[in-house]
Amino acid sequence: MKPRMNFYQAAPETIKALVAVESQISASGLEQSLIELVKTRASQINGCAYCINMHTDDARKHGESEQRLYLLNAWRESPLYSERERAALAWTEALTLVAETHAPDADYEAVQAEFSDTELANLTMLIGTINAWNRIAIGFRAVHPVKVKVAA
Repeated sequence: MKPRMNFYQAAPETIKALVAVESQISASGLEQSLIELVKTRASQINGCAYCINMHTDDARKHGESEQRLYLLNAWRESPLYSERERAALAWTEALTLVAETHAPDADYEAVQAEFSDTELANLTMLIGTINAWNRIAIGFRAVHPVKVKVAA
């Protein structure tokens, strides 16, 4: 696959603004592990290889287990995720697929039970920003780095 353009060079001030939103969310008090799970799950739904690669690497750097990353797309069937994570992942799916789901009341009630209003606003902004990044990366065909394995 060949990238369509370097969007960082094409619109540096706009990208800088999106990065600033990301920085604000990262400093908001949401757990880093939760942030990376949400980013990875939305990216899985959207099929963004660039972002899946980036956020699984970031999750590992913050101590996330391989097993939880491998099972993320089947989180409902796994006991490895906390109730708070489950609520956030359901909300992530509902908002990432908002044209289909219309953000159901049940998902909102579940996430509201686990997050303060401030946390919920920040979580929702997190979901919005990763969806924006997914659309940018997919639209401009961003290519993730390839790690070449050297034969022994």
